[in-house]
Amino acid sequence: MKKVVFILHHVILLGFILSNALYAQDQTVGLFKNEAGAFQGYTLFAPIRYKTTYLIDMHGMLVNKWESNYQPGQSVYLLENGNLLRTMYVNNQTFKAGGAGGGIQEIDWDGNIVWEYQYSSNTYLHHHDVEMLPNGNVLMIAWELKSRTECIDAGRDPSMLLDNELWPDHIIEVEPDGATGGTIVWEWHLWDHLVQDYDSQKENYGVVNAHPELIDVNYVMNQNMASADWNHTNAIDYNIKFDQIVISLHNMSEIYVIDHSTTTQEAAGHEGGNSGKGGDILYRWGNPQVYGMGIVSDRKYFLQHDAQWIDSGFPGAGDLLIFNNGTGRPEGNYSTVDEIVPPVDNNGNYTLVSGSPFGPTEQEWIYTADNPADFYGKNISGTQRLANGNTLICTGPEGRFFEVTPDDDIVWEYVNPVTNNGPLSQGDVIPTGPDGGQTNQVFRCSRYAPDYPGLAGHDLTPGDPVELNPWVSVKQGNISKKNNTLQIFTSPGKSTVEIRFVNSDKNARVSICSITGRQLVNCNVRENRFSWNIKGVPSGIYVITIQTKDIFYKDFLSIVQ
Repeated sequence: MKKVVFILHHVILLGFILSNALYAQDQTVGLFKNEAGAFQGYTLFAPIRYKTTYLIDMHGMLVNKWESNYQPGQSVYLLENGNLLRTMYVNNQTFKAGGAGGGIQEIDWDGNIVWEYQYSSNTYLHHHDVEMLPNGNVLMIAWELKSRTECIDAGRDPSMLLDNELWPDHIIEVEPDGATGGTIVWEWHLWDHLVQDYDSQKENYGVVNAHPELIDVNYVMNQNMASADWNHTNAIDYNIKFDQIVISLHNMSEIYVIDHSTTTQEAAGHEGGNSGKGGDILYRWGNPQVYGMGIVSDRKYFLQHDAQWIDSGFPGAGDLLIFNNGTGRPEGNYSTVDEIVPPVDNNGNYTLVSGSPFGPTEQEWIYTADNPADFYGKNISGTQRLANGNTLICTGPEGRFFEVTPDDDIVWEYVNPVTNNGPLSQGDVIPTGPDGGQTNQVFRCSRYAPDYPGLAGHDLTPGDPVELNPWVSVKQGNISKKNNTLQIFTSPGKSTVEIRFVNSDKNARVSICSITGRQLVNCNVRENRFSWNIKGVPSGIYVITIQTKDIFYKDFLSIVQ
């Protein structure tokens, strides 16, 4: 049965009833679901093409927002000191590619910039992601420019230089210095860890499958991906237990673990650090064909994002979690969230059987939709394991956030209402941009528990929803709607919604149901008021219909307990 939804500006018709279909309109943005079993907390997100970052509660109500002069570039985090760590897009004209950033800002709860650092020039540029370390330093992913000559000298096949240059990735660790300064205290360059079997007269020549610790400088998935943005690393995470870093290389469909305990000099070589392997790859997974191992069916990742270790104390702690975008799957495009158990011992050493790719052979847990094609984020996107074992997922191209249980039940769902031009009104169709994609895209989102240190001492009183003209929201003590004919409000101190009929026939029909059609109230009212006890009614969106001889009214109520 088609769901019929009415716009916020309710329909009051005197003397006759107008066809429902004339005013029918679906909910398009904001909170769609908030059920028992969802992990309670606050969700942080930054629309990709807008300069404001938002923190909302479980009911989609705004708790705080941070303004910036920059669009994000791309990730944002709430720090334990209550400040926002926000990447920024500086519009670098050399590195024009998806995920471009250029720097970071630290902004306090009240919106004051306490630190800003730019890493942008015509030879390098920060992009995508950052990671705050326990010592207060920040890890940043960045491109660096390599000329055609440098690439060929390193053993790159000239036919795979479509742009006559490459932008291999590197990582810097920045120690903040003053309001706008920073000192690079450690760095790692992918370019220092290459192998190639194309030209024996050039550097890095060797047998690719004999060196899983190195990156084949000639690997591309197909000729169309032989662009300058060769690796397109899109995520970075830190493991404090092992002092290791994991990065996600989109264009390799692989994740790499490297040693952070090295010096910068050791990170450029093959010895040193806790691993004794310098800056070489300690562990890799997702697409063993990149290092000459396995067959097509061994590939597990398809242009993935958001590689991360599951936090200590959480279900699956120490496992690796990934948003597997799924573009190019042999069976068709669809996304999954994948959890793997890496073959690592208590000292951070990874097992590799000679002649075989790194394990495991299969994922530990996979989330996919009942109809796989219904869940597909072709780019961006992210995920997060929550303390109760649920998993938060951001389908970035749709600006959709949802939380699933270990049994794959969706218990919370929200659609970002903010586009390139700011918040939409509830019921507005989400517009598309020149590229055909939705304009409410979000790189990823994060959930913070109520006892997270970064929330302590701050006013978390919920305000209005982020979207404009939201469906009516009923809260204790607040009048929700009032007009010459109807009053709908809550009684102070009582768990009831009151409906009063003013200057109208007292014989009325009241119906209240969930947006899925489950009937909660369906009765005739012969008094001038009706009281609905909402004690025990789950927070969520409900449809209310009231009909008398003179009135037809239909609208949404958002119950916030």
